[in-house]
Amino acid sequence: MNIGNYLKNGKYILSDNPKLQYSGRIGCGRNGMPEMVFPCSFVKWRFKGKDAAVIVDSQRSYFDVYAGCFIDGVQYTIKLDEGVSRIELLEGGLPKCSPEMYRTQLVGVEDPGGQVAKEDGLHEIMFFKRQDACNIIEICGIELDKAAELLECEPLPELKIEVYGDSVSAGEVSEALDRTGKPDPEGHEGKYSNSWYSYSWIAARKLNAQLHDIAQGGIPLLDGTGWFGAQEDLIGMESIYDKIRYYPDRRNAEKWNFSKYIPDVAVLAFGQNDSHPDDFMKTLREGRSEGTGSDDRNALEKAENWKTHYRAFIEKLRSLYPDVFVICTTTILMHDPAWDDAIDEVVNGINDPKVRHFLYSKNGSGTPGHIRANEAEEMAEELAAFIRENI
Repeated sequence: MNIGNYLKNGKYILSDNPKLQYSGRIGCGRNGMPEMVFPCSFVKWRFKGKDAAVIVDSQRSYFDVYAGCFIDGVQYTIKLDEGVSRIELLEGGLPKCSPEMYRTQLVGVEDPGGQVAKEDGLHEIMFFKRQDACNIIEICGIELDKAAELLECEPLPELKIEVYGDSVSAGEVSEALDRTGKPDPEGHEGKYSNSWYSYSWIAARKLNAQLHDIAQGGIPLLDGTGWFGAQEDLIGMESIYDKIRYYPDRRNAEKWNFSKYIPDVAVLAFGQNDSHPDDFMKTLREGRSEGTGSDDRNALEKAENWKTHYRAFIEKLRSLYPDVFVICTTTILMHDPAWDDAIDEVVNGINDPKVRHFLYSKNGSGTPGHIRANEAEEMAEELAAFIRENI
């Protein structure tokens, strides 16, 4: 890639400039530059000047590609073309709005995005990943006006959180507020997905914490179940938790170095997509309650296998992060309570004061399909309170 083809007559800032602040599980892209795969990942920069653009390489697997951006505390949505493109963000000190870059506004939803400029010419921009691995965005560099001065960003918070979850943790379809309590809008193609409104990122902001959001729509715990991946090659959290780039060709996935980020809190929020194609936890519960015993042997074997793997996952995290506080949970997305019972059984069996089971007040009763930003706000408040009480 010849980056010069995408530059104008300004000041080019390499993507590895130490004054650029990255957050999230960031990898190395096909051009050798920082690559954002997971939701809630971002690059931030502060500068004195009047013009700003970012050059990115966008790779699409499914859905349309949308990025998020805060310019002086105001949120924008940017629709990206596939491949390398230059995105004008600021021109003459004002946001460069266009049909491809428009203001993001959700009525009645908490939305603090950063510092508004307190003096002429001072700006802060945060460019972030709205979606999961349905796309990958590589940061190739930024360009400022010739007279601009790149400044240091405020340090990232000390408290560190890591979330392992599915589409709810990623904020998928969170912006479809008019569909609260109703199924997802048909043919949305990723337009309403925004990790900024995930309970994960909202809770992190409430706690003034860093966040690594290892969240993927459709993900279960075990391979061969759930909704993520090709039907003949369904992928589980066990296969992606230690990766950066993991889709679509997971066999050439980039491994993550766990020493780069040591969380204080790890949230395990899966156990919902695991019911596809066989809701064996529900079958087992219903068979026991009705006394029929039908399919109990098959369901029991699958349930015991799942609980064994779930326990192993927790123990693996505790070995990677000896001091981490682990929160085992599902979400308010509809699911059979038998899954929460299974998690409770595993946590009680581990009997570790640093491993706790947490249930939301509206557990399993949220909007079908995906929860919305207003529901994520309620979840985040409860989760943040639980974390404050326990660490």
